[in-house]
Amino acid sequence: MAAEVLATAGVHVDLYDAMPSVGRKFLLAGRGGLNLTHSEPAAAFLARYGDRSEQLAPWLREFDAAALRLWAQELGVETFVGSSGRVFPEEMKAAPLLRRWLQRLRSQGVDVHARHRWTGWDEKGGLLIQTPDGPLRQSADAVVLALGGASWPRLGSDGAWFQILSDKGVRLRPLQASNGGFLVSWTEHFASRHAGEPLKSIAMAPSGDHSMRRGEIMATADGLEGGLIYAWSSVLRKQLQEQGEAWIHIDLLPDRDLQFISKQVAWPRGARSWSSHLGSRLGLRGIKLALLREHLSPEQFNDFDSLAATIKRLPLRLTGMRPIEEAISTAGGVAFESLNDALMLKAMPGVFCSGEMLDWDAPTGGYLLTACFASGRVAAQGVLRWLDIK
Repeated sequence: MAAEVLATAGVHVDLYDAMPSVGRKFLLAGRGGLNLTHSEPAAAFLARYGDRSEQLAPWLREFDAAALRLWAQELGVETFVGSSGRVFPEEMKAAPLLRRWLQRLRSQGVDVHARHRWTGWDEKGGLLIQTPDGPLRQSADAVVLALGGASWPRLGSDGAWFQILSDKGVRLRPLQASNGGFLVSWTEHFASRHAGEPLKSIAMAPSGDHSMRRGEIMATADGLEGGLIYAWSSVLRKQLQEQGEAWIHIDLLPDRDLQFISKQVAWPRGARSWSSHLGSRLGLRGIKLALLREHLSPEQFNDFDSLAATIKRLPLRLTGMRPIEEAISTAGGVAFESLNDALMLKAMPGVFCSGEMLDWDAPTGGYLLTACFASGRVAAQGVLRWLDIK
């Protein structure tokens, strides 16, 4: 996105990518249907960036969800709003959009160099780049770094830049997993029977003053994954850091109030088992019923009040997160105090940063991609001002 803005203004751009082809993580993002952005109102959209909403607000004023959809349309890619409010290309794939985008960049004179890995600067400020033909030293009037975080390193975002910038005096915050799996100490019985099963039509919130959000999650052999837990990722990560554990509460029947559930639980069940009774009266079967048995002792299961309360607010203890390499995205990176409003490094005039390598975070749902696109535009406009190009 930075290259496009600069090339449109008449600047010659060399785009270096360490991988054999560009946009590999972008293609991964589209593996299950490319979620480009989200259609919710601007205020709610901005709130998804949590503690970094203030810093990201100027980016999204420059390039919001509507602008992103228009940009895709200009590339010949129509989008639609799904039932969840998420926005997808009609083809649901990333490859057609990326292909058309690269064609346009090349037509604008952008030179794309694959298998060119940036490794820092020489003593004169030149870029050091490893290429298939050996080391390359390259000078530039301005540099935009868009190096990603440290998730999915096999696609290129390996975090190798972190030490390079640290050595230059850039203030950084440790890279951490975001939008990844959380660990739960399941019993062997539960893990062996329910790993890979989704928990649908639930609501969930971390402990503390948080409102329940609806969605779904999936049980894994050692914990939980999925959109609903990703939505709370930053809150849960902070609790783990501060307390060594985090707690979530799950409402297994968000469409039913406690009074209704209590009545159904207490309904005479005769000779029927609890499984049959809860299945027929409340539709609780499979993994939802298994979660109740995982949490409640036989004595608690036979206590109507305890059972009904747990159906509405089942507590689960999280003990950690899956490794950063497996996460969808990362938090941490270049601190905003290290940057000016144009995303230029204060310690390195003429060097700009963008995308996931900056210290911001967001849940899945199109928010990550939208902010990455927007930051590329902001950095490029900063370059134009730096070069005094109108």
